[in-house]
Amino acid sequence: MENARGTLQKIVMNAVRRVPAEQAPIVAWPFACGRAVAEKTRPLDFKEGVLRIEVPDFRWRSQLFDMARQYVGMLREYSGQDVRRIDFVVRDGGEQK
Repeated sequence: MENARGTLQKIVMNAVRRVPAEQAPIVAWPFACGRAVAEKTRPLDFKEGVLRIEVPDFRWRSQLFDMARQYVGMLREYSGQDVRRIDFVVRDGGEQK
């Protein structure tokens, strides 16, 4: 099982690294965060080492902020780019609780 995971990871990294550098972290986001998170979020842009991700509300922002360091590491690995941080941006109309 571990061997299959490593093979899949290499396939993902090769595919992501074929897109333009400024798009690589955006393309890598669903692989770094997983399907459940990817379905609720949307990458906005990647500029100067910062990936901006739209989230549905403040609760999501808070929960994902706690995972940001892990996501940054995975995004660097998958994309080959110097991702320094992730800014989680609440979608217009997101509820504050």
